[in-house]
Amino acid sequence: MVKLNEKAPNFTLMGSDGKEHSLAEYLGKKVILYFYPRDNTPGCTLEAESFRDNHDDYQKENAVVLGISRDTLDSHDKFIDKLGLPFVLLSDAESTVCTLYDVLKEKNMYGKKSIGIARSTFIIDEKGTIIYENRKVKAEGHGEEIRDFLNSLEK
Repeated sequence: MVKLNEKAPNFTLMGSDGKEHSLAEYLGKKVILYFYPRDNTPGCTLEAESFRDNHDDYQKENAVVLGISRDTLDSHDKFIDKLGLPFVLLSDAESTVCTLYDVLKEKNMYGKKSIGIARSTFIIDEKGTIIYENRKVKAEGHGEEIRDFLNSLEK
């Protein structure tokens, strides 16, 4: 399991921009790595809009946003177009990175149990160390919470 103040495990996934994205290629930047359950659901829409609305502030702090779910790239494309998202969404259809970051949890919906992504966010610093971890994200206002955390870091 990944831990705060430890090196973030590297991974490579296909992105909504049609390119492979490896965490290692973002060394020198902060990475806001957020895991979310599903495109086009109310909570995930709120969260993505919050990240979108704070995107310019993240860029001022030398940070990029990468969203990960188990949705297909086609689903990601529609979600991005619908919301006008200025960042890349990565498809983890095989749950490899979700497992690596331990964000898969048993959920119970109307008595039916399934395994799904627990909304979680990690911030990885320029050297690849996890400096922020939230495994119980509340979608509303989460983008502002991340913005405030980034602003609180020493320059």
